Amino acid sequence: MEGERTAELIRAQLRRLRVNADLSQEEFGKLVHFSGSQVSAVELGQRPLDRFFLKPADEVLKTGGLLSSLLKMAERDGQPSWLRPWLEAERQAEQLRCYQPNLVPGLLQTENYARAVIRTNGALSDEQVEKRVSARMDRQSTFLRPDPPEFVAVIEEAVLRRAGEGFRGVMAEQAAHLIEQALRPNISVHLIPTEVSMHVGLTGPFTLARGTDGGWVGHLENHLGGVVADKDEEVAILLSRWEGVRNEALPRRQSVELIKEVMTS
Repeated sequence: MEGERTAELIRAQLRRLRVNADLSQEEFGKLVHFSGSQVSAVELGQRPLDRFFLKPADEVLKTGGLLSSLLKMAERDGQPSWLRPWLEAERQAEQLRCYQPNLVPGLLQTENYARAVIRTNGALSDEQVEKRVSARMDRQSTFLRPDPPEFVAVIEEAVLRRAGEGFRGVMAEQAAHLIEQALRPNISVHLIPTEVSMHVGLTGPFTLARGTDGGWVGHLENHLGGVVADKDEEVAILLSRWEGVRNEALPRRQSVELIKEVMTS
């Protein structure tokens, strides 16, 4: 797959440039504010590539932005075209707010859950499915940043009760993963219980990202892909909708208890 070949090229270039600069992994890690073990994991392909690592690597190694440019090529190869404009906002966000009425948010999905969701598109080949699963997992590397974003997710309880024959194992694994993620200091998961039958968010999923400048940008998902909302009036509407869904959701601790209840029911 093109995205994987480009990623391997980045890792090879990184190793070559570091060695030519006569830097050990530990020495290089100190210069880019990562540990030596994290540098090793990147070079071995055990840690996803992201610009929060490659940008300072470009500066230290004086590449003229080569590694970051190669990463952009890998993203173009590995992500659906409609998603690309949103990725930069998501990667650089200080805070993310996501409402999902139908699915677990992509940033919190397990690999098996993501695969099950992506496979519902019968037009995709097995290779295309795996390519999209890999890309979705790579997006979660935003939480591996030294300064990961605060992520607040609001999900309908009904999403977790979608566990028909053959899907129970996947859903049980996904629910356990949600609890694990919800215990991290920068991630909050809130459920809207099924007894809340109608509210403003049911018209569709959306995500909001706040950048380092304090500005917000939104992303709306639909059957044709997605739309970035960056106009002031659009963002204002989404922020208002967010307040609506967040007010209907349970507090963090109660939400975790409800997830546990769903797992055992």
